[in-house]
Amino acid sequence: MPAETPPARKGRKMPQVLEGARTIFLRDGFEGASVDDIARAAGVSKATLYSYFPDKRLLFLEVAKAECLRQSEEAMALITADLAPRAVLTLAATRIVAFVLSDFGIRTYRICVAEADRFPELGHEFYDSGPALVRQRIVDYLAQAVGRGELAIDDLELAADQFAELCKADLFNRIVFGVGSTVSEAERQKVAQGAVEMFLARYAPRP
Repeated sequence: MPAETPPARKGRKMPQVLEGARTIFLRDGFEGASVDDIARAAGVSKATLYSYFPDKRLLFLEVAKAECLRQSEEAMALITADLAPRAVLTLAATRIVAFVLSDFGIRTYRICVAEADRFPELGHEFYDSGPALVRQRIVDYLAQAVGRGELAIDDLELAADQFAELCKADLFNRIVFGVGSTVSEAERQKVAQGAVEMFLARYAPRP
């Protein structure tokens, strides 16, 4: 078992280090990102950068976690228990589609896949810091909606996973595999609305 990487040191320059690293990782990928470029983009010395993150892998992981957490918190804030399923699912679908198709989301996904053999914990940490949090929030909301008789779901976890996959539809694969470089707002809305309609068609209570 490989030795664990020591945790990053906290400090006042941490935000600018993470922002500089985010810029370079998105531009050059994990392998292509150089410590010199990251330090330059962050406006700190290499010595300062290393004092925060002695391992480039740890730096990338921290950047991915921070961005994913920010995105997930924005999505979770929209999932409120007092709204009807259609309204909540529409808001959630819009946010999920936006994130999975974002430049950061796509690039991070590619990096996690590319580095999966060498650094399997990257994918786990990325998933746990964002998608898993949104999934649990959706599961919690679905449970409440089922309790109110607004939905009929036996397996809440499966239903939440199905919803997330519906929000990807064909668009995610198109972007990941480079079939298309852009997705129109109309296409995004079509997928989000389609996900909601499909989900409700399956899980709406039967009269």
